[in-house]
Amino acid sequence: MPNLRMIRRRINAVNNIQQVTRAMKMIAASRMRKAQENILVARPYVRRLETLLRHIASRIPQGSHPLLDVRPVKKVLLIVVAGDRGLCRGFNANAIRRTVERYTELKAQGVECSLIAVGRKSYEFFGKRGFPIAASHTGIFQHLNFLDAQEIASEATKLFLAGDVDLVEIVYNEFKSVIQQVVVLERFLPVEPIPPEDGDMPCHYLYEPSLEAIWSSVVGKFVNLEIWRVLLESNAAEQSARMTAMEEATKSAEEMTKRLIGIRNQVRQTNITTELTEIVGAANALD
Repeated sequence: MPNLRMIRRRINAVNNIQQVTRAMKMIAASRMRKAQENILVARPYVRRLETLLRHIASRIPQGSHPLLDVRPVKKVLLIVVAGDRGLCRGFNANAIRRTVERYTELKAQGVECSLIAVGRKSYEFFGKRGFPIAASHTGIFQHLNFLDAQEIASEATKLFLAGDVDLVEIVYNEFKSVIQQVVVLERFLPVEPIPPEDGDMPCHYLYEPSLEAIWSSVVGKFVNLEIWRVLLESNAAEQSARMTAMEEATKSAEEMTKRLIGIRNQVRQTNITTELTEIVGAANALD
């Protein structure tokens, strides 16, 4: 049976860990609220712009712009967005696992693949295992900036326009709620011209000077904004996952402390009973 000194040390250690996890939970909650506000503001604008651009893309000739160019898929670029830190449940693992599945699937089809790793965890995982990494971006979520989104979008667009890749896909965690994050695999380039469903375009527009001119002037902004939305989604999902993980860790520490206190009391009671028995036995022997 463990002695009282060991049990007290374990109780103190668990209490210290509980203080750390509670502080990390509060920090993650504060960051999550800010990240949630950012994505809730940006998401409707980007989605509406996406609907408008896809509407335009469905009405112009396929060869009128290089970002609409659908080619036989021989080379694919996967943009995988993970976090810079851990302690956020399966947030990083889920995005990495989905990327590995997609990478394996494409390789089995004879398609050449490369990666843009966003987030330190993504870069460390794929870099150590010899995956072909075209570019990496680490440490951007500490101070997330629109310039980071522009740089990532520029790298992917240049590779696509140069013919180095025929398809660009992106893997990230989409923020659904505080307790739910969903891993998403989306086609990024070429832009898919999906005609809007009934109700998506409530009225018919007259375009000036032309659909092609409007597309050329807006599509670059849309590409940047789409990456920006993905980064905001991933950031909000990461903070919510970390807050939930730290809350669970704090509760586990509380339960462990209660169990250790129970063991401590049991050991103390056993020691007291043993001492009393020895005293009574010694007194009887003297009589």
